[in-house]
Amino acid sequence: MTLKPEDFDIPPHYRHWVGDKAEDYIGPFFFHMDGDQPSSAFRVEDRHCNAHDSVHGGVLMTFADYTLCLCANGGETESVVTVSCNSEFVAPAFKDDLVHGKGEVIRRGGSMVFARCQLIANDQIILIASAVIKRIRKTNGT
Repeated sequence: MTLKPEDFDIPPHYRHWVGDKAEDYIGPFFFHMDGDQPSSAFRVEDRHCNAHDSVHGGVLMTFADYTLCLCANGGETESVVTVSCNSEFVAPAFKDDLVHGKGEVIRRGGSMVFARCQLIANDQIILIASAVIKRIRKTNGT
């Protein structure tokens, strides 16, 4: 199922990553690539919020992981998995906010990618994260 960014008041140059049911259920999330650096976005809905009416930390961590994995696979079809992910919460985001992710590759090795990202809402950093991402290489037809 392909979702349209315009339906979530997200700029139309973003695109939907097709095929990850969990990200669609939690998000949906959208992205575009600027060279090898991803920008990601999602619109906060009431279902993303916790008892304090701010975005639940688990939603933000999932969105950060999405952004970090885009760093590792360059927005392409290469399969990747998160080995470790560290997050620091800086400020809240609320219903109707547009949350942007900005990712950056720190080091790309043959099998591991080290990346970091910032999540931003209302021109304020709300979360910073770093991760080690494993590149899954297909071998012998598997």
